[in-house]
Amino acid sequence: MSDVEATIREQVEGNPVLLYMKGSPQFPQCGFSMRAAQALAGCGVEFSYVNVLEDEGIRQGIKDYGNWPTIPQLYVNGELLGGCDIILEMYESGDLQTAVQGAAGEAADKS
Repeated sequence: MSDVEATIREQVEGNPVLLYMKGSPQFPQCGFSMRAAQALAGCGVEFSYVNVLEDEGIRQGIKDYGNWPTIPQLYVNGELLGGCDIILEMYESGDLQTAVQGAAGEAADKS
């Protein structure tokens, strides 16, 4: 396992709700990342993020890790939920709120 893979695994497993995105939730650097972050914010739970623009290794490595070709990517409880389209569909249906609130609640229970 490479250092990048180990870092990604640590990030994914260490954060119940984690968004790999371009930029930050406050200053997104692409429209897809902006919409994904807004949908997550709309769920009312805290989430972590990784700005892939800060590390080319992570930017490429996350695509291989999740076998998903695009960014943003959302991980909940270590599992890839999907990219922007899936995040928005799940938000519209209410499934995203259920998934992230469950993950955030489990994390709070463990602390």
